[in-house]
Amino acid sequence: MKAKGNSVTKTAVWILMGMLILGLGGFGAVNFNGNVSSIGTVGDKEISVDQYARELQQQIRAIEGQTGEALSFQQAQAIGLDRAVLQRIVRLRALDNETTEMGISIGDENLRERIIDIPSFQGIDGNFDREGYRFALQQAGLSEAEFEDSLREEAARSLLQGAISGGVTMPDVYAQTLVNFVGEKRSFTWAALTQDNLQAPLPAPTDADLQAFYDANPDNFLLPASKSITYVILTPQDVLDEVEISEDELRKAYEDRADEYIQPERRLVERLVFPNEEAANLAAAALEVSGTTFDALVLDRGLTLQDIDMGDVGRLELDGAGEAVFAAEPGAVVGPLPTNLGPALFRVNGILPSLNTTFEDASPALQQDLAGDRAARLVEVRAQDLDDQLAGGAKLEQLAEESKMTLGTIEWTNGSDQDIAAYETFRAAAAALTEGDFPKIDQLEDGSVFAMRLDGTKPERPNPFEDARTLVAEAWTADQLLTALTVQAEEAQSALEGGSDFATLGLTENVQENLTRDAVISRAPEGLLTEVFEAAPGDIRIIEGADGVVIARLDSISAAEDNDQTQQLLGQLKTQLNQQLSQDVFTLYSSDVVRRTAPMIDQQAINAVHVNFP
Repeated sequence: MKAKGNSVTKTAVWILMGMLILGLGGFGAVNFNGNVSSIGTVGDKEISVDQYARELQQQIRAIEGQTGEALSFQQAQAIGLDRAVLQRIVRLRALDNETTEMGISIGDENLRERIIDIPSFQGIDGNFDREGYRFALQQAGLSEAEFEDSLREEAARSLLQGAISGGVTMPDVYAQTLVNFVGEKRSFTWAALTQDNLQAPLPAPTDADLQAFYDANPDNFLLPASKSITYVILTPQDVLDEVEISEDELRKAYEDRADEYIQPERRLVERLVFPNEEAANLAAAALEVSGTTFDALVLDRGLTLQDIDMGDVGRLELDGAGEAVFAAEPGAVVGPLPTNLGPALFRVNGILPSLNTTFEDASPALQQDLAGDRAARLVEVRAQDLDDQLAGGAKLEQLAEESKMTLGTIEWTNGSDQDIAAYETFRAAAAALTEGDFPKIDQLEDGSVFAMRLDGTKPERPNPFEDARTLVAEAWTADQLLTALTVQAEEAQSALEGGSDFATLGLTENVQENLTRDAVISRAPEGLLTEVFEAAPGDIRIIEGADGVVIARLDSISAAEDNDQTQQLLGQLKTQLNQQLSQDVFTLYSSDVVRRTAPMIDQQAINAVHVNFP
């Protein structure tokens, strides 16, 4: 009798077989001949050399298919692909051992039906092709027995998984709780207290105040870890004086860029095309007689101004309509005029005057551009010689003395972005620079070249009080402001709890209605919604912000709405949670199976497989 109800569907088997055949196709590129046939055992099950090698090559090809780039075996090892494949095979063979011990099998008849239903093994007439079946397996390097055993084991594992994880469901209350959490809403009133609300101005800090604050908060005034770096840099600007641009070169560049310097007058134009001359004439008459507008004509045609906008156009681009359009003033509507689409009305929205930059006027900019390009190439040419000198033992200081390179130093940190540290290439090189690295020439984004040397490193350390004095004063002031505002907020809190309202206390109230947890409130401190959602109706909370405090009163709580959207979300959550729980249960079970089967792996056999990979 044909088995039903198990999780190994025909579609799944087809997909499995298709992946297997594709993964094995051409596998002869890696030849595994020798006396070793197994890389280990899992319980009573062996892991064959061919099984491990095929799976590993299949995974490599899968990654190559996703990335579109070749993946060498060394790269595969670097990302841990070989270990991941071995772990997967060990888990599968442990489950195979478990199904054998439990006597789980789909039977010969069900196995036969699955094989003949696989499209890859069917002939032109749609029936099972015995010769095609044998040939496909031969090309894959498998015997019929090996293939049928693997299919039988796959089906048995699926039956086992269905038995272990089938019917595992998460309690409905869990999903409902999540939906309630996401969908609940709060209505509340809040007011901000800033420096403008201070009842008395803050006193100026004394030296003793600042020193005490500095001593009490040492972690707030630390200098970041840094690298002391000496560098040399050669920019195109440094060699500009060596560059000469002849007048012939300037004139040629001027001619090559003629379109930039000589441009005819252009018009900003809208064109409304009509199906025939009669319709166009009626529209033109309506503009003159009945008081309609060009915009109204566009709307009447079911169009928008964007649909008819031609942008800026030249006289010749308008063909026969060019003369009349270019004779019109801005804002005028002319036509009907002939176009290749039919008669049309044109509205002139603006005039772009002609541009005629003479060679003499363009020369300074051309000189700068050509000289800059040539100077960049000159720097690039010199870079190789400079790099050779460094490789030969030259010091940075020596390069600066003997060339136009500029010597400099920088105390570089992860936050440095000034001077040479404004270049991303320099920042990346500085981050990677370590003690013992030899200086080498690198190129910056603007064509400059540089080299660097690490002179020393400094760990994160206290910033001396005198150097940090300005920062200490700013932090002290901010701390005193929050302290004073918090005292006022606590007084306001007591008054609100006693029945006063925000307006009576001179506070500008902000009323928020039915907000969810993911709402965004302009000008509110980050923790406002968190505090509100933790409060009970009537609670009044004080929340500190960056430059003030907020008083918030929770007015009401609204439960998540029971509508179609909520029910849809609830259904999706239940499905996801059930699937996740089912998967977790089977993962725990399979991990226990692996532990009980005590896998034995032959690392030398694995190494022998690896050697044969290209």
